Amino acid sequence: MNFQRGRGREEPEINLIPMIDVLLVIIIFLMLTTTYSKFSGLEINLPTAESSQENKQPNEIDVAVTAGGQILVNKVPLATTDVAAISVALQQAAGNRAEPVIVINADAKATHQSVVDVMQAAQSAGYPHISFATQSAQ
Repeated sequence: MNFQRGRGREEPEINLIPMIDVLLVIIIFLMLTTTYSKFSGLEINLPTAESSQENKQPNEIDVAVTAGGQILVNKVPLATTDVAAISVALQQAAGNRAEPVIVINADAKATHQSVVDVMQAAQSAGYPHISFATQSAQ
């Protein structure tokens, strides 16, 4: 016995608006909780070690780091090796030249901290172009 003979069947209806609202709230939550990290550093141009010719540019400042930690800027030894003194020496060596290239000639037994101090001094002096001199393998 079918007592619902006169009634038609109702189709089930899916309402998409609440689902869209929930997805938008999730997207907003993810956008607000995401952290963006910015890495700062130095731009370093590393030369190739296979080059046989030496390019001496007039816009270069030679910085030598000895095994004992002594620092020489254009073959002039510095009295102190702190970052501020190295930065002042680099600015004096650059003079009025724009965008000089700092060439670091570090001894193989030089401490890592000495080289990092020279790089930090170049950055604080406003010279972003740093290059490392290498010796070709024989």
